[in-house]
Amino acid sequence: MALLFYEKHVFGLDKRRANKLDRMVNRFGQTGGKQTTMKKKWILTALLLLLFSGSSFSQTFRTKGVITGWLAGHADQAVQPLLGLRYIPTLSIEHSMEKEIKLDAEFSLNAYGNLEFQTLKEVRSEGDIKPYRMWLRLSTRQFEARVGLQKINFGSALMFRPLMWFDRLDPRDPLQLTDGIYGLLLRYYFLNNVNIWLWGLYGNNDTKGWELIPTSDNTPEFGGRIQVPAGKGELGLSFHNRTIDLSETPRNTPLPRHTDISENRLALDGKWDIGVGIWFEGTVFRQNSSWLPYPWQQTLTLGVDYTFGIGNGLHVVGEHFLFTLSSDFLCSGQDVQFSALSLNYPLGLLDSLSGMVYYDWENHDFYRFINWQRTYNRWQIYIMGFWNPEEFLIYQGNSDRSLFTGTGFQIMIVYNY
Repeated sequence: MALLFYEKHVFGLDKRRANKLDRMVNRFGQTGGKQTTMKKKWILTALLLLLFSGSSFSQTFRTKGVITGWLAGHADQAVQPLLGLRYIPTLSIEHSMEKEIKLDAEFSLNAYGNLEFQTLKEVRSEGDIKPYRMWLRLSTRQFEARVGLQKINFGSALMFRPLMWFDRLDPRDPLQLTDGIYGLLLRYYFLNNVNIWLWGLYGNNDTKGWELIPTSDNTPEFGGRIQVPAGKGELGLSFHNRTIDLSETPRNTPLPRHTDISENRLALDGKWDIGVGIWFEGTVFRQNSSWLPYPWQQTLTLGVDYTFGIGNGLHVVGEHFLFTLSSDFLCSGQDVQFSALSLNYPLGLLDSLSGMVYYDWENHDFYRFINWQRTYNRWQIYIMGFWNPEEFLIYQGNSDRSLFTGTGFQIMIVYNY
């Protein structure tokens, strides 16, 4: 969310250079490291398939997929519509094993293409095919171990998520798509509802979550989380460590002698149902370098939701988000604040209407989004409209965020099989 803010106050970039860097970061997130990691990804796929094909256990294969087509446009670009098509096929494999042990895997691809009409005669195309999920899991009633390309997400917040460490889920996206990460995830569930997570990541050299600075090449990441019951809700404590590469940062000054530095994250979150739902989510980042003027980053989200007995039921969600850069822990510094309100109302069995409004307290800007949805057994139709500032400060890590800048619309048709 605060990428341009971070660039301005930490690295001293002007607006023009910040915009240029923003485009570079997007390209890096989409294509960076592709040639060096594609071989590793397909080797992992082959190894997982060999493991299953050589097993003597009974197997269950399932296939499914999602095909999505969309048309988008902006009010100030009437002759520049954007057409897109995405296909995500998924193969699931499951073994029947004794002693309540289950072995399963999932393989899926993300194939997409866009056509952007610059003029009636000039068309720009873009597309890619890449692994989307590619993991193997061993699980029992109380334990699971999952390795490979997977989604890891947790936390209590819904719209502003300080704990968006490894994914880039956008609450406006009806499909909730996000790239995965390579790693090993271990989870153990105690009988008293306490659960412990441990993870180790490797080979994720692109930025993820809120990250601006990528992880150093050939360095592991590790962390963990514990969730415990707390009255009518639960509390979670999370930790993560990685090594970041300062040589990938924008800069106006010479680099420090050592460009690989340690980054530690600590987070606390909780959620309760007391008639209304309430939650909080807070994180602290510490980057161990005196070269950075603001090595501390602190984020906090407070949220509440309630379903009013109006008609078919009006679900209302409100959140307030604070992001702070400081030279020391819990000290005053540079900050931004956003508030958000989300409404969802089912119009009937097939139709629903939802909307979101964000407010930027620093720049006094509103972000508005509305979505009508019709759902059949296999089909969904979405008609979305938005009215936002030209400089989009929310969800900066999301490569599709430019679609929602300014004022425009998007029509999306989804088929599930």
